[in-house]
Amino acid sequence: MALTHTYLNSLWCFLGTLVVTRFLWSYLRSPLKPFPGPIAARFTDIWRFQDVLKGRCDVTYIQLHRKHGSVVRMGPNILSLSDPKLIKQVFTTRNPWLKSDMYNVNDVVVAGVRYKNLFSHQDENWHSIFIRPVKPIYSMRKVQEAEPAIDLTIELLIKVLRECFVTPNNVCDMSKYLMFFAWDTMSQVTISRTLGILEAGWDHQRILETSEKSLDYFARTSQMPWMDMLFDKNPLLRLGPPGFAWATAFSYEELEKRRQRGPAPNIPPDFLDKFLDEMHKRPDIIDTNMVVTYLLSNVLAGSDTTGSAMCSALYNILKHPQSHQKLRYELRCGGIQLPAQWRDLKCLPYLDAVMRESMRIYPPIGLMIERVVPVGGFTLPDGRFVPEGTIVGMNPWVINRNEDIFGPSTDSFIPERWLPTPGESDEDYKVRFTKMNSVDFTFGAGSRTCLGRDLARLESYKLIAMLFITFDVRSSSPLAPPAPNLEIFCLHQLTLYHSSDGTPRLDHECHVTNSWFVRLTDIPVRLKERGDLGFVTHEKSC
Repeated sequence: MALTHTYLNSLWCFLGTLVVTRFLWSYLRSPLKPFPGPIAARFTDIWRFQDVLKGRCDVTYIQLHRKHGSVVRMGPNILSLSDPKLIKQVFTTRNPWLKSDMYNVNDVVVAGVRYKNLFSHQDENWHSIFIRPVKPIYSMRKVQEAEPAIDLTIELLIKVLRECFVTPNNVCDMSKYLMFFAWDTMSQVTISRTLGILEAGWDHQRILETSEKSLDYFARTSQMPWMDMLFDKNPLLRLGPPGFAWATAFSYEELEKRRQRGPAPNIPPDFLDKFLDEMHKRPDIIDTNMVVTYLLSNVLAGSDTTGSAMCSALYNILKHPQSHQKLRYELRCGGIQLPAQWRDLKCLPYLDAVMRESMRIYPPIGLMIERVVPVGGFTLPDGRFVPEGTIVGMNPWVINRNEDIFGPSTDSFIPERWLPTPGESDEDYKVRFTKMNSVDFTFGAGSRTCLGRDLARLESYKLIAMLFITFDVRSSSPLAPPAPNLEIFCLHQLTLYHSSDGTPRLDHECHVTNSWFVRLTDIPVRLKERGDLGFVTHEKSC
């Protein structure tokens, strides 16, 4: 017995020595030794796995770059870059750098067969061939064809808010209803029907819950992609939480329903109609599986990101009463016809500034977007060399806080940074605006830029405008004093709560979870029918 115990102790010591020796050998041989970063990250990816597990790795990335500079070592073979000037090189459209293995976690296995999608596929030639037929469908000109479908869902949301919160004067957690709206809208524009979540008033089909678990799994496992072979892609016994197979099954079901029913009469073509039309035009390229792949792009990426953008906009508007006032004033003076249309909204500079700033300060993507350094390596602007095979990436939360690009106080919500400043010439403003816009990393960059960014912009601008045109929206939380009175009758009369230094504030903080997509939750509000409350009544004052 004693001999067995001694043998086991020796075995564990031997294995432990092997592991430590491997880590030390990898560290000593690594060409990335000159790059600073957390000590643990030099030896193992477990460090960044644990950091993502906490749900706010964006904070870690921002702090590390402010401490160490433009390049931070995040793993044994991983560097995080913060210099916006490198975006065009790392995410080039000519001979694109390959995606890292983190994206393989997004693959799905159906009946033992592994399927890739437009997001997870690492072959740039494959991606180029299959994205080309549908890319025009997502242009701003084409997505405006979806406005009637979006208007239907906005009308449904307003109806639900009136019945459940305005009339009975109940507090509404708008973070939930904006996510319900985002999912129902994406369903409406894709398959010409909602998922029924808004009408139910809760996630009755557990679609949002399953999606969140899938994203949690992707965010964590993508930091150590080999774990996916154990938990999700295990051919013997699947151990992990929900992957993305549910979205594939949903897409196949909707495709079969459409084939049996045909396109709905007397309504504009939805995205599924357009995908099928492309299949008929290009049968040599697009088959049933590819149509499902296109549907997955909408289902998996089109709802959570847009919902996050709308939550950020609403939260920041309410958090900053002066911005709230300016936006309401512009909407009132803009002469917007209901339902608000993109052709009118795109001409409202302050709405545009609010939405851009909301997505700058809370980008919907919260993890590092990774690429593999190609053959020959590359040299950083400061002269340091990064060898081929190294994984490099950029985090939108870091890029969007670069003060050389976006000006001072990048941790603060300041929509005015997107507008001309007093005394600034038109030419200087255009140069400054172009500089900010050209490095906007909110939806990625290069050939893999988010396909639905124009649709997300259209949907979120319309929703925020309609919400503040229709209702008097006020922050409400049992943890904070009542929201300030924003019912004003001329532009400069406004009552605010102030902090000790005299700056305006609202006390309630929403909860932020970074799990690849960023989730903002707990945004309690009270809603009243707006009428003309809070706006200048004299048209000439506008």
